[in-house]
Amino acid sequence: MGFLKTIMLVLFLLTCVYRLFYMVLRLLRKKRPVNGETLGRYAVMISARNEEKVIGLLLDSIRKQNYPAELIDIYVVADNCTDATAQIAREHGAFVTERFDTVHIGKGYALTMLYDLIQQQPAKSYDGYFIFDADNVLDTDYIRHMNSVFMTGQEVVVGYRTAKNFDDNWITAAYGVYFIYESEFANRARDLIGASAFLSGTGCLFSQGFLDGYGGWKWHGLTEDLECTSELLLDGHRVAYCTDAVLYDEQPRTFRASLTQRVRWVKGYLLALRENGGKLVKKLFSRHGFPVYDFLMNIGPLTIFILAMVIDIADLAAAAVRGEGAAAIVGMIGEKLGSVYGGLYLMGAVTLLAEWKRILAPAWKKLLYTLTFPVFMFSFILIYFMILTCSCEWKPMEHTAQVSIEDLSHCKCAKKRKEKALLGK
Repeated sequence: MGFLKTIMLVLFLLTCVYRLFYMVLRLLRKKRPVNGETLGRYAVMISARNEEKVIGLLLDSIRKQNYPAELIDIYVVADNCTDATAQIAREHGAFVTERFDTVHIGKGYALTMLYDLIQQQPAKSYDGYFIFDADNVLDTDYIRHMNSVFMTGQEVVVGYRTAKNFDDNWITAAYGVYFIYESEFANRARDLIGASAFLSGTGCLFSQGFLDGYGGWKWHGLTEDLECTSELLLDGHRVAYCTDAVLYDEQPRTFRASLTQRVRWVKGYLLALRENGGKLVKKLFSRHGFPVYDFLMNIGPLTIFILAMVIDIADLAAAAVRGEGAAAIVGMIGEKLGSVYGGLYLMGAVTLLAEWKRILAPAWKKLLYTLTFPVFMFSFILIYFMILTCSCEWKPMEHTAQVSIEDLSHCKCAKKRKEKALLGK
């Protein structure tokens, strides 16, 4: 058991050093040069399931982009809706189709139907396709910034993702920190060294050629973004990152809703690994294996931590059998949890400090949620056990945060960010 724990410790430290390297790259604040000046024509694809409370705000934020409106067409698929989603989308100027299919359930199937429908319109021709969730809102310069990166010859581009309801409570804040970390300390760092960023479920831009190469939208799993990411890495494609394209995303407010969502995420990831795991390992040892290595290292710390916890539980059981006192057992638990908490706290604190001005929340809440972020991450332990004991299927999340882009832009920190952008800082 001691030898196995040593191996786990070494692997965990290696993955942490790897992430630390990315963190240092991000703190250097360098950006990849962007020279794309041509204006592309884009189709926006949105899959919506009972989103009448929020979809109008997303469509408004698209209509208010600092980008020629005649170069943007909006398509919405109202997927098994029982509310006024379709009607509201039409009132906001979107082309709307309705889908009713209780067998093929999920966002992936809805996007397939929508993309195929767009291709049936020969008069329409697009350079790329944006994919958004109905609860998103976009910064007014979002499409302009994504276009600047896309037009440098990129096939796929992903932008900066944050929470539009960051300061609701410790759960929404933890989501916000997690997505900001993935955007800036993972995807931005990857972009700087020429590696591939990872897709994030929303806020993605795909070229016509890329989607045609796969015969349209073909990813229908529980987490279509991870499924797509693993496949495009295997096929040698690269995802570029745009740090200036800011997307605001609504996050679950309750711990129960959070567990439901994250169980689907982790289950979907494991299914994607089961589907492509053998191919990924084979690719890992090839000449172009770095993207796959990076993909596996991205989830390394969490996976190794879970395995280490299983070993620690076995140690605690053995200690109890040996008759060791409760104080010794509690001490062992405290030592393990304390060290991991410290590492997660550092991850959250550095993220918050580096992105302080782009996080829309009062200063005292940012400091408070730095302390609670590790608790959120610890709950992934529970999620792994839930996967073993319960079934998992795609379920819609209720979105009710009626926050407009004007509400977000009027925040003091957002104003300062805009002012600096205008001054070229």
